[in-house]
Amino acid sequence: MLSLFLVALVSATLLPGGSEVWLARLWCLGEPALVLWAVATAGNTLGSLVNVGMGRYARRFQDRRWFPASPQGLARAERWYFRFGEWSLLASWAPVIGDPLTVLAGVFRLPWWRAILLITLAKGTRYAVVLLLAQQWLAPLCQ
Repeated sequence: MLSLFLVALVSATLLPGGSEVWLARLWCLGEPALVLWAVATAGNTLGSLVNVGMGRYARRFQDRRWFPASPQGLARAERWYFRFGEWSLLASWAPVIGDPLTVLAGVFRLPWWRAILLITLAKGTRYAVVLLLAQQWLAPLCQ
């Protein structure tokens, strides 16, 4: 279970990971689905909260030359973020766009409790779907 937690945590940061495959593998080995769901959701949510924290911290360096976003790029991201708002975190489960969304939530100072709620909902739903798909498609292959 610790391995699933760590893979899920790393998968939620800007580093690549394969938590869905690891979750399905452990399910196939007979681990209880509810425990797997809770561990994966907790790890992945915590990893996304690391991104939120990095976004909060990084904003203080926006005037530095090495800051990865130009003032225009930051303004464009801010307009986009405030157009779609905090609800955009419901897409934090998605590959490619999910990690930057969590960083933006930090940059634009979304309250922690809202970030935790929305990210947990998104991540928990994703892992529930992965487990349902595993039960549908992998059950005959698991021995």
